[in-house]
Amino acid sequence: MTQHSQYWVHDLSPFLIRFPENPVGIDGIRYYGLAYLLGFLGAWYLLRLYHAKGRFNVDADARASLMTAVIIGVLVGGRLGYMLLYDLAAFLQNPLLFFRVDQGGMASHGGFVGIILALLWFARKQSCSFLSLGDVVATVGPLGILLGRMANFINGELWGRVTYVSWAVIFPDSPRAYNALLQTYGPEPRHPSQLYAAFLEGGLLLGYLQWRFWRTRPPAGQIGGECLLGYGIVRIIGELFRAPDASLLLGLTRGQFYSLFFIAAGTAVIWFARQAPPKAQG
Repeated sequence: MTQHSQYWVHDLSPFLIRFPENPVGIDGIRYYGLAYLLGFLGAWYLLRLYHAKGRFNVDADARASLMTAVIIGVLVGGRLGYMLLYDLAAFLQNPLLFFRVDQGGMASHGGFVGIILALLWFARKQSCSFLSLGDVVATVGPLGILLGRMANFINGELWGRVTYVSWAVIFPDSPRAYNALLQTYGPEPRHPSQLYAAFLEGGLLLGYLQWRFWRTRPPAGQIGGECLLGYGIVRIIGELFRAPDASLLLGLTRGQFYSLFFIAAGTAVIWFARQAPPKAQG
């Protein structure tokens, strides 16, 4: 028995329910799609809770419009962001690839930008503060990231770098190579970086922002800025364990490079929020 056998071989199905023969071409219910659905439902529930607790003064109809805008922003921004940031050459050659969602490809950075544009539209439509609105929505966003990264792990995609830690996982679809240490040829054990990202980008950021929202009273824009800053930092950390899925930029992975802009933007928003005069107490 080789040392290779000590590692768990990923064998999870991407389907919650599989439809063996379906005339409309739907092959089943995938965990990845379910993660998006649960993320949106969780965000809707939290916004409803905020309203009930007097922390978000937006009625049910307006919240429905907000959720619709956010969903469109996430889906369109995430897909377009992936094509522009990770697969630009193919996109320019065939722009219709944007609609091939069956082939996968969503970028969280693009999703963030899509949400920001959706909030700008909603704030202008409702004549409300964009910064205050951003603070509220920032506290629910990491929930979707948490579920999405867990779905990435179930799908066996976005695997980590090669490692020999005891909790390493062998992903069958990862590159094969001859390992002299283990004397085997095939997929090598790798970091389950999807779970690291689920904890850092999802759980840790969600817990921190929820604490800020419920227990503190920072100026408008502060929480939103901290969300951008925090995401940029934890994404850079997580990328240290994730195998690059595109060519490097200035020696950094694409995820690390694009996260630098989030850190800069978050820092700028925090600075701006702290410069605003405090509201008079009623």
